[in-house]
Amino acid sequence: MTRSRALDPDVCGVTAAIAVIDGKWKTALLWLLESGPHRPGELRRQLPGLSEKVLTQALREMETDGLVHREVHDVLPLKTVYSLTTFGRELSEALAPLSDWGHRRLDKLRETRSAS
Repeated sequence: MTRSRALDPDVCGVTAAIAVIDGKWKTALLWLLESGPHRPGELRRQLPGLSEKVLTQALREMETDGLVHREVHDVLPLKTVYSLTTFGRELSEALAPLSDWGHRRLDKLRETRSAS
């Protein structure tokens, strides 16, 4: 799905929701930010394989979409902290049933593999 779908007002609601979480890292970032504000370095340490460039891009897109709030503290060195907005929390809550379904699917796959 292209980034332009996240900004297109003429798509169905499911497409609009998926467009803002599309990508490898955004759902994991949402999940981590549910526990409270995090600095970018903390997020990277908790997600091995996530590069600084991709993290920055994902957080900027999530900020543009109104999911995260970026706060820069005026200290040296600069301290940046990301947290979920109310809108981001709403999305996270809306994804909870989908997550539950996904876990049930994974359990079903494990059962199928072990029965083989």
